[in-house]
Amino acid sequence: MAKPTKFEEINAAREVLGLPEAATMAEIKRRYRTLMKKWHPDTGDADPSECEEMSRRIEAAYRVIMNYCNNYRYRFTRDEVEQYASADEWWMRRFGADPVWSKSSSKK
Repeated sequence: MAKPTKFEEINAAREVLGLPEAATMAEIKRRYRTLMKKWHPDTGDADPSECEEMSRRIEAAYRVIMNYCNNYRYRFTRDEVEQYASADEWWMRRFGADPVWSKSSSKK
């Protein structure tokens, strides 16, 4: 059997953790903690051997995801950063302070 590609490895880890295709670091950590609380052998409600196996899978998946996140090269280009602009920033970039479109203008 061929070794999985990096994407396949990360995608499998993402699925173990039940993460969507895009997640923040806070969401990843929150999901990991929630799953570990549920499946930890000392606190889980399931069979201890099943809890132990799931804990190992969750821990391994978390290590894969964190390794990817910690070694990911972030892009700081204008296009990349502007993808995450707030609604107000988006509006100002497109319409600026034009009185016709300005959100602050009010009709009297």
